[in-house]
Amino acid sequence: MALWCERGDLLLGYVLGVLVLSFLSYPVSVGGGLHPHIHLSRDPVLLMSSYAAALKMEALPETGATVLNHSMALVQRMENLMALGNASDVPLRVRTLNTEEVKVLPAHSLVLSLQSDVFRDLLLARNGSALVLGETAECAAVFDKFLRYLYCGDISVRLDQAIPLHQLATKYRVEALQLGLTQFMSQHLSSESPSGHVVGWYQYAQRIGDAPLQDSCLRYLSWNLSSVLQSAEWTSVSAALLLTLLRRSDLVVQSELELYDGLEAWAARNRPGGPTAERALEAIRYGMIPPQKLFRLQKSSPLMQKHYGAVRDLLYLAFQFHAAPPVQLAKYFEVNCSVFTPRNYLSPAWGAPWVIGSPTRDDRSFSFQTQLGPSGHDASKKVTWNALFSPRWFPLGARASYAEPGAMMPSPTDGGRPRIIVTPATSSPDFAGVSFQKTVLVMARQQGKVVVRHVYNFHQSTEEAGDFLAEADLQRRASEYLIDSALYLHVVVKPVYHTLILAKK
Repeated sequence: MALWCERGDLLLGYVLGVLVLSFLSYPVSVGGGLHPHIHLSRDPVLLMSSYAAALKMEALPETGATVLNHSMALVQRMENLMALGNASDVPLRVRTLNTEEVKVLPAHSLVLSLQSDVFRDLLLARNGSALVLGETAECAAVFDKFLRYLYCGDISVRLDQAIPLHQLATKYRVEALQLGLTQFMSQHLSSESPSGHVVGWYQYAQRIGDAPLQDSCLRYLSWNLSSVLQSAEWTSVSAALLLTLLRRSDLVVQSELELYDGLEAWAARNRPGGPTAERALEAIRYGMIPPQKLFRLQKSSPLMQKHYGAVRDLLYLAFQFHAAPPVQLAKYFEVNCSVFTPRNYLSPAWGAPWVIGSPTRDDRSFSFQTQLGPSGHDASKKVTWNALFSPRWFPLGARASYAEPGAMMPSPTDGGRPRIIVTPATSSPDFAGVSFQKTVLVMARQQGKVVVRHVYNFHQSTEEAGDFLAEADLQRRASEYLIDSALYLHVVVKPVYHTLILAKK
């Protein structure tokens, strides 16, 4: 993918540099000394393109004026200037750290100084004609790309080049490129790569303190963990990131058992120390795993057998949770906590997918069933849910003016917005002590891959998500919220038990 610089001063810098070098015999002062006069060809096409571009940058054209824009020709000239090394006054000796490898690249001190304060200071302080730069092997491999960006303002980026290019942009304080690469990484989290890249980007963002990129990577990993668990990237997760993920309630996985199996695979590959393994096992929500499968884990899981003492009490509590009526258990245990709270499970017991074709046309509805609660005591009890989607919902006061026969309903731009409501079809005494959190996952296709793009949570006391698709443009066929002109949703219902009476100690 190519990144283009959005800063106006970049092209202006090029123009000024070319104009100065073209029209003047300018002695460049570096480190207190004067370099020999530098001359560029006085090609009339180059001079005209430079002059036209400069005029364009000075002011907006007057009404009725015609702008002759030759800026692209100027960029091409700058690229040729860098590639051929014409009139170069500063060779860059890019030395790969801890090796004897050196790459020599011709450059122009004026261009470097205009684009980077760091280069300007290095040029002023250098001894000799060449500027020696020490870079890691990864950064040295892409330094020519980085240098070309300084001349031309665009750059092609592969996924494996994003970090070293970002490191160069950060080191030399080229802020436009630094920001562009951060945006590139945030927008290409779902791209396919042989060994994965999101985990590496997360760890890099954490290391340099880039909180927005770190949050974007963590959100992607959490919302698409079911697919991440099956990828080669999963085993490259650090222990710290593993524990961060296991403690989150917004993980999107098929079931808690799938998450445990993922932990088992990670441990078999990374062989963590005792404290790390025990903290990871303690973060599993065993109450969300059916009793018969808990028995299987006790017998066949090498990880659990090795660290059984760390989870003995949690397993005992989980078996109690499944055996006793929740209302009884709630008298003695704090059940309104993460141990007994479901995550965003995709299995049919917890919700259902919903594909809405042509979502801008009419109201749609569908029904589905979930189990009453995660407790084994409630697993056989079912709750039927009705879901309603409306593409153009308006407050009652706004609807009145459109109630007359033949009146046209307004478009979403007139104030309406999509709405989704999820309600139980019936009530039951079994609902006592249970509230239902609703979550709607919105899928999207990014770089040819279907991923969870948005997550909307319902507060326990409401039946709808107030901000559902508030920013979505469903009228646009290429909308990021649509897949083949359809809205792909997955509705998840998470029963949460309430503590009734705390046992006296």
